[in-house]
Amino acid sequence: MTRQLGPKAPRPTRPTGPLPLTALLALLAFLSALPALFVLSAPDAWAADGDPAVSLSKKEAGKGGEITVRGSGWRPDALLMLLICGQSTPERGVIGGTNSCANADGRAVTTDKKGAFSKKLPVTEPPKPCPCVVHVAPVTGEQALADAVFTVAGHPTADLPRQGGDGKLAVLATTRLEGDSSLLTWFGAPPARRLVLTVGNLGPDPVEDPVFEIGTAHGVYAPQWEERQWRGTVAPGGRARIELPVELSAGAHGDYQVSLRYGDKVLAEQPWGVGRPWGVTLFWALLCLVVPAAVFRIGMAVVDKVRPRPAGAHRMRRPTATPTATARTKAKTNTNATTAVLPWFTPDSAPSENRPRPTTKGQA
Repeated sequence: MTRQLGPKAPRPTRPTGPLPLTALLALLAFLSALPALFVLSAPDAWAADGDPAVSLSKKEAGKGGEITVRGSGWRPDALLMLLICGQSTPERGVIGGTNSCANADGRAVTTDKKGAFSKKLPVTEPPKPCPCVVHVAPVTGEQALADAVFTVAGHPTADLPRQGGDGKLAVLATTRLEGDSSLLTWFGAPPARRLVLTVGNLGPDPVEDPVFEIGTAHGVYAPQWEERQWRGTVAPGGRARIELPVELSAGAHGDYQVSLRYGDKVLAEQPWGVGRPWGVTLFWALLCLVVPAAVFRIGMAVVDKVRPRPAGAHRMRRPTATPTATARTKAKTNTNATTAVLPWFTPDSAPSENRPRPTTKGQA
């Protein structure tokens, strides 16, 4: 018995239509990952997960010496500030803010493409006693910082102040901005105010000489923070009235937001509407009017001096005449005028009073 072969089953062919949805998703994922691969493979890419590090050429040096500070792991092309600070440790940081540092003898350095730097720093005595550190922090941008232990030989040493970690400050009343603008502010001087607030210590430990941060933000920009230290002590359960100066840049105007921060907590925010310095606008408007007018007047005077004069236009000044000469001149002028008016008479034929008058008809 023979087996009859039926028609052959068609072979599966590769689809020539549009790609399946899974293939499209895989292609899109690969394309979106390409930029990240290029960034990671770049030689000068910055490792975001790396912490900034600082090393010193010497751990101890006396005043007048010099050390070399090296760093790595920083953001590329970042501007850093190098300071020697007292009353500080890497664990607790710089106690008292930059008031504990030798700010006048600090140095600035810019990192390279790899986030590294090397800079020489003169050794000076900070205003606070040791323990000391070399404090490295960016001038602007992120708040990454690093401290390296350093000893200033011959500088006094004292124990660190007791850490009042249980002292907590809170705002008890509405903050306000006090002060008025002066006439100079109308002409572009920096606007200045005082941020006044009442704080209370809700913790069991006193807070001594707290360091606040005041930030000013304009529009959608992030606030620029500046340290302000208040001298005084807030006892546990007590309150204190604090006044901190706030100043903007010259010519600032518009809507600003003033923020107060203590530690990592923002205590208060206060809006501040700064008027436009119309005095500057008025000054430029007057300058645009006065200068062209002065230039025009000077130009017209120069043109009047250098332009050519027509012939006979120059008049010479005559000496002052005496009364007798004036009378003679008038008489001569009258004679000339008479001669000019009656040119048909001659001196011999001019009418005279001595001649007899002609008779008329009917008269003897």
